[in-house]
Amino acid sequence: MAEEILLELPLPSLDDQRADEARIRQKLEEILEKEPKVPISTLRKAPRLLRDTNFKIKARVLFDGKDWILADILSPDDEKPFLGLGIDLGSTGVVIYLLDFHSGEVVKEHHFKNPQIPFGEDILNRLHFADKPEKRQKLHEVTISAFQQEIKKLLAGLPEDSIYYVALCGNTTMVHFLLNLETRYLYREPYIPAVNWIDTLHLKDLGLPGHSEGLLFVFPNRGAYFGGDLLAGILASGLHRQEEISILIDVGTNAEVVLGNQEFLLATAGAAGPALEGGILSCGMQAAPGAIERVRIDPQSLTIELKTIGGEKPKGICGSGVIDFLAQMFLAGLIDPRGKFVPEKLPERFQTIDGELAFILVPAEKSATGSPIYVTQGEVKSIVRSKGAMYTILTVLCQSVGLSFDDIAHFFIAGSFGNYIDPEMAITIGMLPDGPLERFVPLGNAAGKGTIVFLKNKNSFSELKNILESLTYLEMNVRPEFMQLLTGALFLPHTNLSLFPNVAQKLTAS
Repeated sequence: MAEEILLELPLPSLDDQRADEARIRQKLEEILEKEPKVPISTLRKAPRLLRDTNFKIKARVLFDGKDWILADILSPDDEKPFLGLGIDLGSTGVVIYLLDFHSGEVVKEHHFKNPQIPFGEDILNRLHFADKPEKRQKLHEVTISAFQQEIKKLLAGLPEDSIYYVALCGNTTMVHFLLNLETRYLYREPYIPAVNWIDTLHLKDLGLPGHSEGLLFVFPNRGAYFGGDLLAGILASGLHRQEEISILIDVGTNAEVVLGNQEFLLATAGAAGPALEGGILSCGMQAAPGAIERVRIDPQSLTIELKTIGGEKPKGICGSGVIDFLAQMFLAGLIDPRGKFVPEKLPERFQTIDGELAFILVPAEKSATGSPIYVTQGEVKSIVRSKGAMYTILTVLCQSVGLSFDDIAHFFIAGSFGNYIDPEMAITIGMLPDGPLERFVPLGNAAGKGTIVFLKNKNSFSELKNILESLTYLEMNVRPEFMQLLTGALFLPHTNLSLFPNVAQKLTAS
């Protein structure tokens, strides 16, 4: 999307009286195979700079999806940084990646909380808040203000005008808030966004830090419930370029799933996210230092071993720890196939908290908070329901196109959840289908990586348009087979144990 080109231009003479602009434009057209646009800021800078450098310059050009734009010209020895930003605007947190266009490498990463949270912990609350234009304007302003501050922190002394291109993705609601677009119809039937595709903007249109001619690309959406963050994830996974059929799974507030290859893409979303991320647990937390990410229970001695992110004293339990906990409790016989606790097997670890039976994973004296870290019986039921929903979503998606799990080459697992999840444990509880572990590929922050993929390849515009054209959305809530199949998935790992031969073997061994 951004290139730096060294130009050596013919000197003007009585025989060649072309304007300075014409010399630059013609030379770039030869290289780019398309005549570039030249903004007024470059026209003002060119005459003096060309003569100071004997008509040798560095041209920094940006592609906006239709045209190349000559955003800046520099002397050949000017070492001004040439930078871009990839931004993942999540409903809870924001991640910014600093890309060096010269090296093609991400040189810095910065995280901060979404500044909209005080106006609503979840998206629906924020949508209700934003029903009035002045309140929607407030959400827009706090988001832009936070970006201004946090981008400056990320640059840490680097010149702001060294940012030439920003690619940003987020779910459909987050993007509407950012751009101050009407959101009233996003959560009212028939759930219509104000926009699907947003033409490339200038950074100055939103008051974002960067070069005066810098560009902003906001990833498009496929609808109210299929946002640019998932499109960025598809771009990062390369799912749409492969001959083999694969599945992309992104677990957040919802579980979003895409099945397909270079021929077709079938997507759906369902409410399987919060419990699997630890979001609805009393002691749940995001994947951050101090979060329990691994749980191991010896089936014979029932000794419990825990691992936290960063090796810190435990503060809570995150998504991967939740899955490990359920799998290990099940293999150790502390939870039965229905998801019910078996307290008589280890009575010292069970306690009634607020009238509900709970398993104490970390006693108060060993936790960083001074309070016990526990999981209640009700929370286990929620986790089982979430894992059952995930497995059922995958099943229905495959069956809808006549495929089985054996036909799937890879399962790409996105998000911080995907970074830490142990696929073997996810299979043990019946969240993911049984099979070779090498099929499960963690992508980390696929949405954020997708913004970087976009910035590094001018063909990304056409790729995104192809993805949108190939994409079919399957509404899971209207599929009668979903509820029928879900019933069998609400057991550990499933009522049909033949679907999980490796888990059956483990149970026999323990």
